[in-house]
Amino acid sequence: MMNMKKMMQQAQDLQKNMKKAQAEIEETTFYGTSAQDLVKVAFTGDRKLTNLDISAELIDPEDAETLSDMIAQAVNNALVEIDKTTEQKMGKFTKGLPF
Repeated sequence: MMNMKKMMQQAQDLQKNMKKAQAEIEETTFYGTSAQDLVKVAFTGDRKLTNLDISAELIDPEDAETLSDMIAQAVNNALVEIDKTTEQKMGKFTKGLPF
């Protein structure tokens, strides 16, 4: 019976630590940039865009495609950083679990 009680306590501790790690991720600001830092973005850990900075030299009315590409590159860069950090912080809780 003690073994089951210990397992339940460990599960509760794991859940508490996972919630804490998730909160830390959500409170973190992640940055992404395009080539030559012409577009910079900032996201919260829960994937909300908080800032978009576009270099004035990139704004060319005749070349909207380049601006679009640079924005996509910066956004995707930031989202990759969120995924990497989430995997690093949350992955340690699921290693060795059978699912």
